[in-house]
Amino acid sequence: MDLTNRVAIVTGAGRGIGRGIAIVMARNGASVAVADVNQDDARGVAAEISDMGRESLQVRVDVTAQGEVEAMTASVLDRFGRIDALVNNAGIISAPGWEERERHSEEDWDMLYAVNVKGVARATESVLPHMRERRYGKIVNIASIAGRIGSTTSGPYSVSKAGVINYTQSTALEQAAFSINVNAVCPGLLWTPLWRRIAVRHGAIRGEDKGLSAREVFDKYIQERIPMGREQTPEDIGNAVAFLASDAARNITGQALNVSGGSHLN
Repeated sequence: MDLTNRVAIVTGAGRGIGRGIAIVMARNGASVAVADVNQDDARGVAAEISDMGRESLQVRVDVTAQGEVEAMTASVLDRFGRIDALVNNAGIISAPGWEERERHSEEDWDMLYAVNVKGVARATESVLPHMRERRYGKIVNIASIAGRIGSTTSGPYSVSKAGVINYTQSTALEQAAFSINVNAVCPGLLWTPLWRRIAVRHGAIRGEDKGLSAREVFDKYIQERIPMGREQTPEDIGNAVAFLASDAARNITGQALNVSGGSHLN
């Protein structure tokens, strides 16, 4: 997974999976633009990468704002002169307050589509002219195993991630003639701040989970649903992304790779 002298943008890179991706890509030689709406988080990750001896750039981006996405791309091009890889990781589980709602609201659907689907498309479209001109580029979209199946508790989220997988396939076909690889990674179960909130909601909904802590709910899910019996980590996702962003994967495009310990097979 040699990314020496490569320049990568990672959206939502300030924490969780995004941070893991950014760190792994830097570890494999890439210069990384740490793009996040939370600048304190982004600043910390950018500093970690700089401490590793790699170049980093802290960039603010709200992927629902066209102007901010275009400014992100312009900033990276101004600093590094090129963009070799874009990792569309920024995403949400639902609109604020979703844990307290018994049913998903119109706002949940609208925000999920705006961030998880249109945000991916918006960032992709912002880098494509540059990549097409160079006839080179790697785009990796972070989907989810939730995009493979339905859900009794997070239906709109699952729908949005299924959209990411389909968008990946469509874009891969469109850009193949320009030697641009477009793939997705579908993470399984990771103990992140986001999953902590999901576990709280599951504990409230599933009667057999009531009385369990969020971590106990998560561990129960691991044992019930992951054949390998262990959780996935942000670094696991980062390793898959780094591979797909490298020239070792030059003949892989339009694929959605599950990193889920065997919970989903396709």
